[in-house]
Amino acid sequence: MYLERKLSDSLTIYKNLRFCKKVQKGSHRYRATIGIGGNLGDVRRRFAHLEAYLIRDRRVEFLERSLILKNPPFGFTNQDDFFNSIIILKTSMQPMLFLDYLMRVEKKFGRKRSFANAPRTLDLDIIFFDDRVVKKEKLHIPHPEYSKRESVLIPLKGLKR
Repeated sequence: MYLERKLSDSLTIYKNLRFCKKVQKGSHRYRATIGIGGNLGDVRRRFAHLEAYLIRDRRVEFLERSLILKNPPFGFTNQDDFFNSIIILKTSMQPMLFLDYLMRVEKKFGRKRSFANAPRTLDLDIIFFDDRVVKKEKLHIPHPEYSKRESVLIPLKGLKR
């Protein structure tokens, strides 16, 4: 069940009223802030399934999730609105290995890459990875566009970080 509140004509937030149990899995070293999004199918339900999947996965420890923001697409705008949220995970994977892991999770949840900013079932972006700065061809941390996107900034505001 979600509590819904309109922020404006184009922005709506949803707060999940069911809370997950925190499961202690071990002593993972790194704290990762992940942006999650999607606009195909029942995205809020997919987010709940993603959370359950991550809670069971020993490679990560699920710490926290933000509210969900419904917002218009950018880039390719001829598509449905997106739902976006933030999750905080701990992991012992290094950033590039962690990126590969997240891409496999996207694929498991039906992500198909057709073109930039295309509609998608699930999008997982590393926003922060501890206090690291990474500049590689496939990975930039912190995420280079995070400070310009309401889809990241609004969900981030409610987290303890």
